Amino acid sequence: MNRRTFLSGGVTSLCLIQTARFPVFSQSSLGASVAKPDWLVDLVKGNDQQLITVRTLRITEATNPAFGGFKDWEDIPNPQTTSDFIRRACCAMACPESVHYRSKIILDETHLALQFLLKIQHFDGTLDLPATNFHSTPDTGFIVKRLTTAYSLLSRSGTPDMAGVLATFKSFLIRAGEALIVGGIHTPNHRWVVSAALTKLNTLWPDARYVARVNQWLSEHIDMDIDGQYNERSTLIYSPLTNRLLITIAKGLNKPELLDYVRRNLTMTLYYLHPNGELVTEASGRQDKAGVGTPEGYYYAYRYLALLDKNGEMAALCRQMEKTLLPKLIHYLDYFLNDPSIWRELPPSQPLPANYVKAFRKSGLVRIRRNGWDSTILSANPVWLTFHKGNAILQGVRMAASFFGKGQFLTESIDKQGDSWILTQSLEGPYYQTYPPETIAVDGDWEKMPRSNRKQSEIQRLQTRITIHEAERGIEAIIQITGTDGVPVAVELIFRPGGSFTGVSKHPTRDNAYLLSGSGSYTVQNDTITFGPGLQQHKGVLLRGALAPMDAPTVYLTGFTPFEHTITLS
Repeated sequence: MNRRTFLSGGVTSLCLIQTARFPVFSQSSLGASVAKPDWLVDLVKGNDQQLITVRTLRITEATNPAFGGFKDWEDIPNPQTTSDFIRRACCAMACPESVHYRSKIILDETHLALQFLLKIQHFDGTLDLPATNFHSTPDTGFIVKRLTTAYSLLSRSGTPDMAGVLATFKSFLIRAGEALIVGGIHTPNHRWVVSAALTKLNTLWPDARYVARVNQWLSEHIDMDIDGQYNERSTLIYSPLTNRLLITIAKGLNKPELLDYVRRNLTMTLYYLHPNGELVTEASGRQDKAGVGTPEGYYYAYRYLALLDKNGEMAALCRQMEKTLLPKLIHYLDYFLNDPSIWRELPPSQPLPANYVKAFRKSGLVRIRRNGWDSTILSANPVWLTFHKGNAILQGVRMAASFFGKGQFLTESIDKQGDSWILTQSLEGPYYQTYPPETIAVDGDWEKMPRSNRKQSEIQRLQTRITIHEAERGIEAIIQITGTDGVPVAVELIFRPGGSFTGVSKHPTRDNAYLLSGSGSYTVQNDTITFGPGLQQHKGVLLRGALAPMDAPTVYLTGFTPFEHTITLS
């Protein structure tokens, strides 16, 4: 899709006022008098298309206890799918560009959905997340922070006969607010979810208790490290979420200092981009660890700060996402509709970082990018190296040795020496002597004679050192393993599925496994990674104590200690 020219004429008519750095617009109708830029109109129409699918999940049988609510794809009625419909429906009813603008049918379905939410809302105002959490303040906060915006959009839409719907809407939100001012949380980002939801409630119905609770959470300070990353290091899910939440709190409670955290994270994230537009996820501490994904969740924050700070790099990434990820931005339509300040034309683009070596020590990784290829070195992770070259992706290098069932390589640190990065591991494999006679269990119960009380002997040792540095058009890794001799070693080169190999041979007994003697290559579309030289001294690719193979095409290099081998990726 070609990005159309932005329309900016209608935005200036909104009577922009400046208050403590924040652009504030009037709360008048978002009707036809305000011209939306073309990218936003495309999102409104995309939301209409997605509503077709969402509405198939609606429970229409009047005798069903969940009548009016929405179920997930496993047929479980739940507040999350229901609130997702309400949010989308209010976006549609508020936009003249939507086929559902001021729709009586959609309004009625929204009212029934809200009545379902009220029905399943607990006495304390909380909701459940049926997959795992019950009477959950955080999951209530996730819903409230979006539905407060939906309420605002609907209230300004001019939809006929909406008064009764808004009354039900308000009852649900006010009851939820009572939970948010007292309830607890599970994870770091939950504090900001609850705080953003309370901030939005306070904007609609000011209450000193809402503000006091937000300030309680904020008194714990923002969980950001020196690299600019939040505690959970969740680049696909919770970092972009936290950025949106902090902007909401900053704007709603006039706390511009919170934007400094957002700036730092957005600046850091520019160095977490692969050449194909995907995000580095291997250092995440949450469920998106090693996931494949793109940065659409950051779009609102990048656009907001690009305009506020006149930042050309952030503007460039926004334009890139508009060209390549526009359908994925539909999920955030309510953010865009409710904030006309971001409808303005972006500042001129500046080149994104594409040629750098940058260490993020708190996150335990080093990023190397040279325009069309990039590599990530990782600590505290069985995957200690990745290599991306366009669509051809080596998603992980792992290594294990058959050493007392604990030979999976894992480095605790990445040390810089000159132009190289050093990864190390030291292992011991002891044997144990007879138990001290005076404390032998009378009944001979082994569990009553802990091994820690036995003297060690015949201690075996294994030291691993990996030296990584740039080579011509790529990366070179020198692997050295010393100590006990004759230990089988297997190095895994794990590729993302979808490509074709040359130079490798199929493993005789393992699926999706290949052996390498010379040089190999892996090609996806027009992109090729070359790797090698290989090493094939045995066929033991699933060693005792090693992690299970990944469900991906994997090339193995095998040998014995003392082991020394150099792998080049380009």
